[in-house]
Amino acid sequence: MVQLSLQQLIFLFICLCFQYCLCLETDTISSSLVLKDPDTIVSQNKAFKLGFFSPGNTTNRYLGVFYAFSEETVVWVANRDTPLKDHYSSVAISKDGNLVLLNGRNQTVWSTNAHTSNISPKNTTLQILDTGNLVLRDNATGTTIWQSFSHPTNVYLPTMNSSYNIHTGKMVFLSSWKNETDPQVGNFISTTEVFNNIPIGLIRKNGRPYVRNGPWNGQIFLGVRPMFFYFVAGFAQVKNDSDGTFYYTQPLRKNFFQTALNSSGSLVETAWDDHKKSWFTVWEGPANECDIYGTCGPFGSCNIRNSPICSCLRGFEPTNKDEWERGNWTGGCRRKNPLQCVRDGVAGGNGDGFLRLSFMKIPDFVEPFSSSQIDECRHRCLGNCSCLAYAHDNNIGCMFWSNTLIDVVEFGDAGLDLYIRLSSSELIDKHQHKRLYIIIPVVAVMFTISTFVFIAWCWITKLKGVNAKMKNTLEEAEVVPSDSTEIVFNDESKVVNIGELPQFTFKMLANATDQFHENNLLGRGGFGPVYKGILANGKEIAVKRLAVDSGQGIQEFMNEVSVICKLQHRNLVRLLGGCVEKEEKILVYEYMPNKSLDVCLFDPTHPAKKILDCTKRINIIDGIGRGLLYLHRDSRLRIIHRDLKPSNVLLDDDWNPKISDFGMARIFRGNQDHCDTARVVGTYGYMAPEYAIHGRFSEKSDVFSFGVLLLEIIKGEKSTHYCNHERSQSLLATAWKLWSEDNSVAFVDESIGNNTETFKEEMGRCIQIGLLCVQEFPNDRPSVQTLMSMLTGEIVDLPTPERPVLSDNWNGLSSGTQIGISINHLTLTELHGR
Repeated sequence: MVQLSLQQLIFLFICLCFQYCLCLETDTISSSLVLKDPDTIVSQNKAFKLGFFSPGNTTNRYLGVFYAFSEETVVWVANRDTPLKDHYSSVAISKDGNLVLLNGRNQTVWSTNAHTSNISPKNTTLQILDTGNLVLRDNATGTTIWQSFSHPTNVYLPTMNSSYNIHTGKMVFLSSWKNETDPQVGNFISTTEVFNNIPIGLIRKNGRPYVRNGPWNGQIFLGVRPMFFYFVAGFAQVKNDSDGTFYYTQPLRKNFFQTALNSSGSLVETAWDDHKKSWFTVWEGPANECDIYGTCGPFGSCNIRNSPICSCLRGFEPTNKDEWERGNWTGGCRRKNPLQCVRDGVAGGNGDGFLRLSFMKIPDFVEPFSSSQIDECRHRCLGNCSCLAYAHDNNIGCMFWSNTLIDVVEFGDAGLDLYIRLSSSELIDKHQHKRLYIIIPVVAVMFTISTFVFIAWCWITKLKGVNAKMKNTLEEAEVVPSDSTEIVFNDESKVVNIGELPQFTFKMLANATDQFHENNLLGRGGFGPVYKGILANGKEIAVKRLAVDSGQGIQEFMNEVSVICKLQHRNLVRLLGGCVEKEEKILVYEYMPNKSLDVCLFDPTHPAKKILDCTKRINIIDGIGRGLLYLHRDSRLRIIHRDLKPSNVLLDDDWNPKISDFGMARIFRGNQDHCDTARVVGTYGYMAPEYAIHGRFSEKSDVFSFGVLLLEIIKGEKSTHYCNHERSQSLLATAWKLWSEDNSVAFVDESIGNNTETFKEEMGRCIQIGLLCVQEFPNDRPSVQTLMSMLTGEIVDLPTPERPVLSDNWNGLSSGTQIGISINHLTLTELHGR
């Protein structure tokens, strides 16, 4: 019995040791290690695992790669078309050096099928990397025999290449699952293809185009609207290797990102929120019906804001009117009048011309021609009778279309100008002459009436002339007492309460600004014009008058009143009073003689450009930060500004900054750390990505805006107008590149530059702080308290910033294009100095 017990103990000990060996945390499978279901191997930094899983509620087993911290999120599947039916499967290195998946009967279900004839199986190992890539190597030579990144399933991971070989047609592409619980190859694939030597992004459904993202211009896909603004996803560049392979890739990030092609044909980019331990959607496409390829057919144009969404391009009519009226637009449109193919046709003459369509997704089947001049594009297209349209991109050059115009979309606030060829008769407004017969007599009558009214008004004014001194006395008497809280609005049916804010009469402010004369105009903003005024007591004021067509109303007006009247800080502009009479809504501020920061900073002819030396700029940055700290932490209310930019920073006599314009501000409750809104307001170039894309704003949104503003102050150039032509980089990209190369001084405005070590160190530190503020994820950005500690030097050792989300962005505004209003109610303002 003793001997038997000893044998049992020895057997138990051997089993435990064997089991322990299989459970060791390793990232490698060698010829001596067999991975059995449900064992796993894990990458070095515990990012990804290789093991067995069952999707959804099924009992089928698959070998796959999934996240170590989110095992239900599978990024690669080996045997997607041949599921295992039991839990007795294993993975091993075979006799020929390949990785094989064996079922319970020891039959090969799946293999890497790499050419390993000259390689010893003992020298072959499979390793799972922290990128999620499985790499089969010959250890003797270090050669990669096979890798899963060259055979992806439905998920695209950073550092993976999506490629296309123009000689062989070989592609590396994503293929969707059949459904959410079946990894079998589905109906959709996402590819990078090349047409006329230009890469394009395509999603195909059963082999036919489903969504077109291209063409690629070297920085962005011109068919993806968000890429013109914020969402660039960190794409690197498309390269043409010596063997004719085009590919694009993404850099590895600090946070986990993935782009998955789901079973419905949508590309969904998600990111891991380590705080909430869950995934959140960054971007998803197609976003709407207009993103579907050829929704409106040939020569049709899609606009999701219209009803119906499809219309024929000018000069075209539906091919089948009955189907078109029933909402079947795939048949497209046909030309009404044939082209004349006569050069330099003009309206009213014989020949062809071009109709300009702005902010467009350009059609499919591009024929490129390298040229930097758009005039040459027009000249070449007009001289070719088969040319139907042209467009121009700074990176591609001229683009022509000769067969059809399909998959045309009106973005409305981004994209390129598309010039379509029409006969001269189509370029003439057919109703123009009829309208002239009506307009001319009406104008003549109105002119006559206006002349008599003007003469009568001059005569009455002369009779009613009043002494200026009496006017001032009357104005003083018309000021409403500050303890009055209600004033009549419009027809006395509505009452507007402006609290304790002192009230001015409209007449008083009109006289103070000389009837809002153009000579007193300080600037125009999204709210309306701002005038300089002088009250009867000689006090200078800034009068902000809501424009009728500003797109803003009593909501923004009252928001600014309710917010700013409760704030008192040396770095916030002071509100002196307001006026609401009938349709007039006016705010009265203290006057800032040095106007706004953007006027002093970005106008090269302004004398303040030279006055703003290094010291003053640092003081301005510090003052803005202190104002932001007061808003976020030190005031009675927690306020998110939401529109922090140079035109909303005013400068007093001593060049002290004062934050202004609180019409978009939001008040947070004490326990609130963020808020979501369906109405995104602000200015492109200064909005944080999570706010611009998802409408989520917080204190960190203001920190992002502050970071952009800081870099603009150091550089002396506006981010939305900046473009490094040598590399076609944005301001943030240039700052990050020069800082990472330890060459921050090259980023600094030449007018304040010097070569002292103290200057270089101070500027480098400021740029590093700015880059920390514009990091992609809110959690990575410093709080405003930490930010001020960094600026004052209380925090000496600064963290290393990640590459900004906009670092590869091709800025659609760099050419000076004015962006309009987007479908998500985004308010874009181009403000000037007060």
